[in-house]
Amino acid sequence: QVQLVESGGGLGEAGGSLRLSCTYSPRDFAINIMGWYYQVPGKQRELVAEIADGGMTNYADSVKGRFAISGNNAKDTVYLEMNTLKPEDTGVYYCRAYSDFWKAEFWGQGTQVTVAS
Repeated sequence: QVQLVESGGGLGEAGGSLRLSCTYSPRDFAINIMGWYYQVPGKQRELVAEIADGGMTNYADSVKGRFAISGNNAKDTVYLEMNTLKPEDTGVYYCRAYSDFWKAEFWGQGTQVTVAS
């Protein structure tokens, strides 16, 4: 079973920055896409950004130019650099890992991000 461990998040200020990271294990599990989703109460979980194992990235329109997703060389960790934060970025951020081979997705436990105005 794949486990995702998230870190980062917490309280940020409008215009400031935060960084999230997510590491999956076991490292040799075939993961093809990793990404971040966010959710606020009463709404569905939404894509923030994702990165494929070839390096291709995809961003929600609301974060383009402000957030950047990247991975480490071992390809078992994904980072989300959150810049120029806005209060509407507040929510619980979940890491997702997808395996095309197993046609399976895995989720982290979520980390709270709160942006004060």
